[in-house]
Amino acid sequence: MKPLNILISGGGTGGHIFPAIAIANRIKELNPQAQFLFVGATGRMEMEKIPQAGYTIVDLPVQGLKRSLTISNLKVAFDFIKSYFRAKKLVKKFNPNVAIGTGGYVSLPVLYAAQQARVPTLIWEGNGYAGLANKILSRKATAICTGLPDMEQFFDLRKIHFTGNPIRQEIIENTDIAIALKEFSLQANKPIIFVTGGSLGARNINQGILESLDLLHQQGIQLIWQTGKSFTQKIDPIYGYVSPFINNMAAAYALSDLVVSRAGAITIAEICATKKPAILIPSPNVTDDHQTKNAQALSKLNASILLPDSQFRSLGATIIQTLQNKELLKTLVHNISPLAKPQSTNQIAEIALQIAKKD
Repeated sequence: MKPLNILISGGGTGGHIFPAIAIANRIKELNPQAQFLFVGATGRMEMEKIPQAGYTIVDLPVQGLKRSLTISNLKVAFDFIKSYFRAKKLVKKFNPNVAIGTGGYVSLPVLYAAQQARVPTLIWEGNGYAGLANKILSRKATAICTGLPDMEQFFDLRKIHFTGNPIRQEIIENTDIAIALKEFSLQANKPIIFVTGGSLGARNINQGILESLDLLHQQGIQLIWQTGKSFTQKIDPIYGYVSPFINNMAAAYALSDLVVSRAGAITIAEICATKKPAILIPSPNVTDDHQTKNAQALSKLNASILLPDSQFRSLGATIIQTLQNKELLKTLVHNISPLAKPQSTNQIAEIALQIAKKD
């Protein structure tokens, strides 16, 4: 039987990249002969992370559209047209059986080119508000996988599969706590919080933690803090483990007594899957304020705490109050546990294989 060719595009942030890797890994398990080609945007995070995961990636010069009227959008339009024609050549050469888009502006020219070539396409939308690229691509998409229910306001109900959001399998695998403590140089008898602003970092979360370091330390609280590359402050190791990027996310979740994070779709899926109490601080700088919608979906169920970004200076006090309230921690864990969808990656991979064009 001829191996399937799987074309995957999505990037810009970890919220688009890591689901793509998770889907590819699962397809490989289901069909070991499958061949993969990823397409990313020049200079973006996916050009580093996809090869690290063992996959081939090529880049396109596409960039995001500016939301305001600006002359720079002329170059954006020119780069999109150039990227589309390059994508057409890639599609013709690679001859994919199915094309998968996990979001981000790079997915638009790639999947649009695949659709024009009559390649079956699957798009994944993890948020409660559909992105522009997915809105456009959904018109000719073969299947649409969503992380949240009630997405028929954006997509054709007949194409929607409510699968939940794909997470890396290692996130939910058993972690040796003793080894993890040693890796992060932390103590088992003190509370640990895992702070992350996502793969690119979050300025106000970082500032809130920075201003609270001594307060947290006085309470015996240890940090696992993913700062993002833009954070340049030197932090004394007495406060915990601080790094621009954390590779062993499974260990970070396993050790944490509380997670502090943005409210991106994948981070929420990981928090649900690992059943951790969380303080969610939605980014105010995302399209259609979709992170607030994501966080509200959990906070309404009393499954997480929602702290507005504008209140970041109260982060330290909120962390301490939450950790000291044992009943609240139990409630958060109890209410977030049913939201886990551990089979989401498998379902998306199976749908992709089902719709794949068989030569």
